[in-house]
Parts: sequence; structure tokens; C-alpha cells
Amino acid sequence: MKALEAKAKTLKERRVRHLGELVIATGADALDADMLAGALLGAVAVKDTSVEEGWRKAGARFFQRGASKAAARSDRGAANDTTTDGHAASA
Repeated sequence: MKALEAKAKTLKERRVRHLGELVIATGADALDADMLAGALLGAVAVKDTSVEEGWRKAGARFFQRGASKAAARSDRGAANDTTTDGHAASA
């Protein structure tokens, strides 16, 4: 039983970490906590499927753009000297 509780705790911590990373990656960390909470509550309350589908498509584009940027950085990284944070080293 303790092993299951430990696994559940680990999964919850990972989920919280990933949500935090998503907030930062989208730039939503620039919002104050009240604004971010309000936006999320508004999103949860929306019952219009066309609005939800628009958000879903925008989210998919965001993740696809992120994947293509990561691939482009990887391709450039083989040819360019990069720092550990993925930015090109300055001359």
C-alpha cells in the first residue's frame, strides 16, 4: 500500500511540474495569479464546443511549433556551438 501511495505522490508531483512548465512555456507566468486562475476557471466553464475546438487547435499548434523548434535547434546544434541552455554561444 505504501508503494502505491508513493507512486501516486510521484505522479502528482510530475503533473504539477509539467503544468508549471506549460504555464512558463506559454508565457502565462507573466499573468498575476488572479488573472491566470480566472482564465482557467473561464476555460473550464465554457460549454461551447466550437470555442473548445478552437482552443484545442491552438494548443496543438503550440505543441507542434515547440517540437519543430526543438528539432531545428537540434539540427543547428550539430553545426553550431551552443550553450547548455540551447542558445547560440556569443563570439
